[in-house]
Amino acid sequence: MQTDNPPFETHWVRWLLGLWLLLACVLLAYRWPNINFLILADTDDNLRLAQVKAWLAGQPWYDLRQYKLDPPYGADIHWSRLPDMPIAGIISLFSPIIGALWAEKLALALAPLLPFGLALWGLGLAARRMVHPIAWLFAAALLFSAPSAMGMFLPMRIDHHGWQLAFLALALAGLADPDARRGGLTTGVATALSVSVGLEMLPYLALCGGLIGLRWVVDPGQALRLRGYGAALGLGTALGYLVFASYANRVPRCDALTPVWLSTFILAGALMLGLSFLRGPRWSIRLVTGAIAGLALAAFFALSWPDCLARPEGISDALYRTWFVNIMEVRPLYAHDIKTALPAVALPCVGVVGALWACLSARGAARWVWAQFIILGLLSTAMLFWQFRAAPAAQVIAVTGAVALAWHVLPRLARAPALAVRIFGVAAASLLISGMAGYIALSLVPNKVTVSPVRTKARQASAACTTLSALRPIGRVPAATMFTFVDLSPRLIAMTPHRAIAGPYHRNGDAILDVFRAFRGTPETARQIMARHGAEYVLICPNMAEGGNHRRSAPKGFLAQLEKGQVPAWLTPVALPAKSPFKLWKITPDR
Repeated sequence: MQTDNPPFETHWVRWLLGLWLLLACVLLAYRWPNINFLILADTDDNLRLAQVKAWLAGQPWYDLRQYKLDPPYGADIHWSRLPDMPIAGIISLFSPIIGALWAEKLALALAPLLPFGLALWGLGLAARRMVHPIAWLFAAALLFSAPSAMGMFLPMRIDHHGWQLAFLALALAGLADPDARRGGLTTGVATALSVSVGLEMLPYLALCGGLIGLRWVVDPGQALRLRGYGAALGLGTALGYLVFASYANRVPRCDALTPVWLSTFILAGALMLGLSFLRGPRWSIRLVTGAIAGLALAAFFALSWPDCLARPEGISDALYRTWFVNIMEVRPLYAHDIKTALPAVALPCVGVVGALWACLSARGAARWVWAQFIILGLLSTAMLFWQFRAAPAAQVIAVTGAVALAWHVLPRLARAPALAVRIFGVAAASLLISGMAGYIALSLVPNKVTVSPVRTKARQASAACTTLSALRPIGRVPAATMFTFVDLSPRLIAMTPHRAIAGPYHRNGDAILDVFRAFRGTPETARQIMARHGAEYVLICPNMAEGGNHRRSAPKGFLAQLEKGQVPAWLTPVALPAKSPFKLWKITPDR
């Protein structure tokens, strides 16, 4: 396809920067109500803000315990400081100029747009290298239309997932790089940065490393790619551990960059570095040595860290049954309604088809490169049928294949003799390739699924109880330890001076179980648990989703009694505004 816009080729980075600024303005306008009213809809975003505030207030760099949860010991949080840095930087820079509140709003609005720009660049690089020099425009359009992926880049979405998706996009750009050494270094550095933030992208990044090794088996000319990747992986993860690993992550744990994964990545990098120097013309020798190295790495991991062969979160069976399985994002794709599932899976399926088409059309080395994207696409799509939270990564991986399909199909339709085909054909194909066709079709179909009144009340209660106006009267109460819902605690500690018992974080498992046992047990059991945690108040949000789970599990439990007005004598009501969605009681201590 010929282009009449050479600047899109020769100065594509400038154009990409301009497009990113334009899209950023669109997203800021779209999310202005959330920015203005400081709405952080996700619990992780609220805890991230609480973590940044604690750091700015003097908490040490390597201390990531959240001391406003489960005081006085605090909750062990397995996160990284890397995503905290731009948020804290913007707050520190602008607080003297526009005040602390607006500096905070500005930071929460702008910080997610930084990884969005990085993801645009990574996917644009991959599209240019794999499809055409101006195909980066298609990549940008497809990413912007990917609902699950874009949800991680929206203003106020300050959790770490946006950064992980951006590093995944860079890893893909490295796989697509025709310069073997640079490509290997890029994928290795991106992998090291990603695991320094968290392990959510590990399946895809590990497969990227395996695919680099497989390319070397097929083509000895890929030794430089293998060498660059191995060196960057080992050194990068070591540096990431030194800079970002918290005090809590310096002991063997399976859920973050701890000595478990540090030793594994360093050994993997060393093995790949060594393999890259292997001389020999026969692919079979490279295959055997590569397989031996892979088995050695697997044996090291299994023998050194056998506990990590089970659930990486390390949660108990009780916590898994009581709490973990009820998290919506960890349920498989088919457990969600079609209006949620179809927009998530459409683009990944299109991406696999596009990568397959491009692979069959390619020749020579390009065919092997496309084969990598087919394998990655199949894995990421399959992961959706394990946990729905794989959707953002699956959509990012799918973009390059979908770009190839668009590049093949749209120009042909645009050159069709019939005007109707040129107009409606291009429009229909664009909607199908982007995955938006199914979403639009479903939105036009009358919703025959009746939303239960209980679910409607739960959504309304969750929205009402997280607003600043609702929390402001709670914040006026002298700072205390509130015994409240697990899902409400991050918002409470981020927006008020109060402390809470547990947030929805797996290392906080014992405290989570205590909250559940208190609300589902007898009033006397609840009182004992609250006393053990030093709770001074009981705060509930009637009809909130978590409360509904407690009531269904224990219809005669402590929470169910509170919501019916059956309040024990050791709780004294605290007056709140008439329209407050909360109920608050002060606990009378045992005498």
